[in-house]
Amino acid sequence: MRFSSIGERFSRPSGILRLMDDLGAAFAGDRRIIMLGGGNPSHIPAVQKLLRSRMERILATPGAFERMIGDYDGPRGNTAFISSLASMLRSACGWKITERNIALTGGSQNAFLFLFNMFAGHARRGRRRRILLPLAPEYIGYADVGLNHDIFTAHRPEIDCFGDRTFKYRIAFDSLRVGDDAGALCVSRPTNPTGNVVTDDEVRRLARIARDRGIPLIIDNAYGLPFPGIIFTGATPYYDDNTIVCMSLSKFGLPTARTGIVVASEKIIGVLSNMNAVGGLAPGGIGPALAHDLVRSGDILRISREIIRPYYQRKALHTLACFNEALDGLDYRIHKPEGALFLWLWFKGLPITNAELYERLKRRGVLVVPGHYFFPGVRGAWRHKHECIRISYSPDDAIVEKGARIIAQEAKKAYAHK
Repeated sequence: MRFSSIGERFSRPSGILRLMDDLGAAFAGDRRIIMLGGGNPSHIPAVQKLLRSRMERILATPGAFERMIGDYDGPRGNTAFISSLASMLRSACGWKITERNIALTGGSQNAFLFLFNMFAGHARRGRRRRILLPLAPEYIGYADVGLNHDIFTAHRPEIDCFGDRTFKYRIAFDSLRVGDDAGALCVSRPTNPTGNVVTDDEVRRLARIARDRGIPLIIDNAYGLPFPGIIFTGATPYYDDNTIVCMSLSKFGLPTARTGIVVASEKIIGVLSNMNAVGGLAPGGIGPALAHDLVRSGDILRISREIIRPYYQRKALHTLACFNEALDGLDYRIHKPEGALFLWLWFKGLPITNAELYERLKRRGVLVVPGHYFFPGVRGAWRHKHECIRISYSPDDAIVEKGARIIAQEAKKAYAHK
């Protein structure tokens, strides 16, 4: 059997495939797995109760369930949901948009497949375009969505270290160079895997750079503002007519509904809608149906602010304390937890690679994600890539606590045999 070059690429292992395979195995197998590697959000009882209530109202309304499962939407997605969302974003964030500035996709991963290939790859007159990631590490799911090979270039960060064993990545603007091959800038806010929140000033500077170079700025807002609002530090939602903001219903509590949201210029939304039609006819309608009333009323913002953010902030601080206690005596740092669902652990001078640490932990029944997968586009050797791991604190506290103890045990074994 002979695959095309694209078929060959998808036949090889990848970071996102390993992550999702491990996630599936953890939930499907009989063995007790301490799952600290996935991006699955917590089952927050108050949020699930609201979503269950919405489903019950749909079931009780004549014709509503049948429309939800039986009728295609247009290629931009459910028009009623989009209209309500545009109205809410105008009112709550001051964004100058209409419903023509919004399209839905089959999850935010699907949105990035479309957007990255819209702006990167082979271009006119034999030129190649790339997506510039101004702050690495970045999301594991970006790495393999390019239909052309090598569509990313990334910039190493500045690293600020603090006295409480935390550190923070910052964009190194003084050395940031946007080459002629840049097709777009992209940054996640908060960042997956680190929980880093790019500051308002950094966002404005990136927006100016992108506009000056005639390329868009893409902001991955899957965990951010205005919803699901998993940001623990001061930040303001950002949008302008040269910015593409990508959101999702997943971390609000609907990961299996696969509902991505893209806010952009009408021209970009038009192209994205065409790609939706070719790639899948239309986005799914279950997510918009479940979330519509919450968006129309603005309750999605209140729930994000009053329920979801405090829930994850408490878990972040609890998990940080667990690891600080368990790792005492080691040369480690943890990225300052400013948002998302993760802690990013840096074992300075780790005698083994994070891939080997991952395998040792897997044998102990603990799943994490080795950090080297989160550096797409970073050129050259950099030991730091192989000293970090990502852990999720969305599972129950007892599971996280047990996982922290085992991770510490294996890390201490590695350092002891240095």
